[in-house]
Formats: sequence, C-alpha cells, structure tokens
Amino acid sequence: MILRAISLMILSMALLAGTDVFFKLATMAAPVGQVLTLVGLGGTILFIGLAQIMRVRLWTRAALHPMILLRNFFEIIGAIGLVFGLKYVPLPVFAAVLQAGPLIVTLGAALFLKEQVGWRRWMAVAVGIVGMLMVIRPFGAGFSGWELFAVMGIAGLSARDLVTRLSPPEVPALAISTWGFAVTMLPGIALWVTGSAASNFGAEAIWPILGAVVVTTSGYLAITKAMRMAPASIVAPFRYTRLVFTAGLGVVIFGDRPDFWTIAGSALILAAGLYTFVRERRLARAGALA
Repeated sequence: MILRAISLMILSMALLAGTDVFFKLATMAAPVGQVLTLVGLGGTILFIGLAQIMRVRLWTRAALHPMILLRNFFEIIGAIGLVFGLKYVPLPVFAAVLQAGPLIVTLGAALFLKEQVGWRRWMAVAVGIVGMLMVIRPFGAGFSGWELFAVMGIAGLSARDLVTRLSPPEVPALAISTWGFAVTMLPGIALWVTGSAASNFGAEAIWPILGAVVVTTSGYLAITKAMRMAPASIVAPFRYTRLVFTAGLGVVIFGDRPDFWTIAGSALILAAGLYTFVRERRLARAGALA
C-alpha cells in the first residue's frame, strides 16, 4: 500500500510537470488571458462533474466565508504569476522557484499564524531563499524581470495554502478546489478582453489547453489518493520529484540548458525543503510522545 501511494505521488508530480509544459505551449500559441480562462473553465467543469458523482454540495453559503474568499484571492494572485512565469521563464528556472513553496509556507506560518519555528528551520528557510536568488539572479545580466512573476506565483499559492488551514473544516476539499479553479477565470477574462493579442482557436492552442485541463485535474486526484493511502510523512517528500520532471521536460522539449547557478540553486532549495520537512516530522513525533 505504501509503495503504491509513493508511486501515485510520483505520478502526480509527473502529471503536474505536464501541466507546466502544456501551459507553456498554450501561451506560446494563444494570449495568456485566453489560456487562463479556458483552463479554469475546463477544470471547473470537470470538478463539478466529479462533485456530482461524489454527491458533494458545491454551492453553499460557506463559499462566502471570509477565509474562503481570501483563499480565492491568493489563488488569483498565484495563477497570474504562474501563467506569466511559465510563458516567459525557462522551465528549469521556473521549476526551481516552484520548489521554494514549502519554505515560504514555513515562513508565513511563523510570521502570520504564530507557529513555533526553531532556529534550524529558520536557517533552512534562509538557505532556500539564497538558493532561489542564485536561480533567478536579480542583478545578473540574464535577469529579464519575468522571473519575479514566478516568485509572485509561488508566493500567492503558498499564501493560499496557509489560508486553507483557517478555512472551515466542515467544507469539503473538493468544494474548495472547485471554487479555486473557478475564480481563476476572472483574471483570465480580464486579461483576455484587455489584451491586444488576437485569440487563437487553432489546434496548436486548443490541444495544449485541453492537455493542461486533463493533466492538472488528474494530478490533483492522484495527490488526493496518495495522501489518503499513506501518512503524509512518507509520501510528501516525493513532491520534490516535480523539479526533476519539469526541468527534464524543459531540456527535452524546449531545449533549455540550465547553467551552473540554476543547478546549484535548485540543489540548495531541494536540500533546505527536505531538511525542513524532516525537522517538522521529528518535532511532530516528539510532541506526540510528550
């Protein structure tokens, strides 16, 4: 059972790496607003269908809970950052920034949720930030500025995850995910209407959009199944395989060639994230024994 859960987690990361690729292909052929709108629409329809099958009520007053609304706001911020980051940033760089998410969550939990974070985890967060700076190199000649959108995206999604902890526990996760997918259509429509680029409904745009919808929802379901089959302490570290999948696909499909600083920074982020996870696991065990 545990081996199957680990396999599902790795599969989900491969699928979400496919999301990155499909989004990048789609934004190369169609305006960002169009891609964001249609992926949000397709994902929402699929989740509504899944909710019907599972008999989960979606349209309740809980959708207007302040924490749900705040979560949706951060979902929008994250979606805008990620879609522009995917369009303009090489996938190895984007993947490395994305892996800083758990470290940002740890930082936010300490600052805003007043969770206790010891000096070791603070050091790990600092190392991870150094690694991210090595990857994006904001003062280097190769810095384009679009890297900040990738940072904005992971910051938005990390804030979303923090606010999710404050959401009403009785609200089904499927309902929260459906609402999150639906709100991403709002910035998509705004960007689509106000943008100057012509819409594209040709095969080169529609197929990547459909691919993004399918692999994103499939990845979500695979994660959910994996987390239910085995303890999070066992399967969660395998989330970092997404870095390998996304960077590898960037090299194979788009011809990206990560340089030394990108590889070294990615290694620092990976090491800091894994250490933070191991440390949190030990503290949880100690607290349970106490």
